[in-house]
Amino acid sequence: MDLGTVATAFALIFPVELPDKTFVATLVLATRYRPLLVWIGVSAAFVVQCLVAVVAGGLLSLLPSALVGAVAGALFLIGAVVLWRGAASADAVESAEEQAVAAETTAELHGFKVVATSFGVLFLAEWGDLSQLLTAGLAARYHDPLSVFVGSWLALVTVAGLAVILGRTLLRFVRLSTISRIGAVVCLLLACLAAYDVVTSL
Repeated sequence: MDLGTVATAFALIFPVELPDKTFVATLVLATRYRPLLVWIGVSAAFVVQCLVAVVAGGLLSLLPSALVGAVAGALFLIGAVVLWRGAASADAVESAEEQAVAAETTAELHGFKVVATSFGVLFLAEWGDLSQLLTAGLAARYHDPLSVFVGSWLALVTVAGLAVILGRTLLRFVRLSTISRIGAVVCLLLACLAAYDVVTSL
């Protein structure tokens, strides 16, 4: 396992996921149910999400290196565009997502049912999510699925942990629109690096 690749995956996925529905959904779940059980459930969902992403990235890495670089660069560029365009409405989307998750979790639950519900809510919300696509792109680019998996998963569970522990306090001091723009810049830098790799490999 390469710590540099772990750090790169963490540094990309963390700012991408913080303004995403992951944070909001976990926050709402943690206000309704026992926070530790919520965190366990969403962390388990992230294991599946990251595993699928790195397997997809591993399959992409079997393609010619120039094509792999081009696909990875395209994924990063798409991520940059999506995050930048979504930044303006990030705060309004946060409010709408909070209401949607609250409407889905009205039943009184305890124990394993909280874990299972949290897993289900986040698993469905994250399927095909931007962070999953970027994780696949990282796995394809670095040819190191284990390191990418660890870095991405750590980023996701850290975001979930912040939602559980800090929740609304963090939202008072940090605007999701600003975090979205930071994530967009990070994605753009990785897109440029991928493009550079493609050009130098030709």
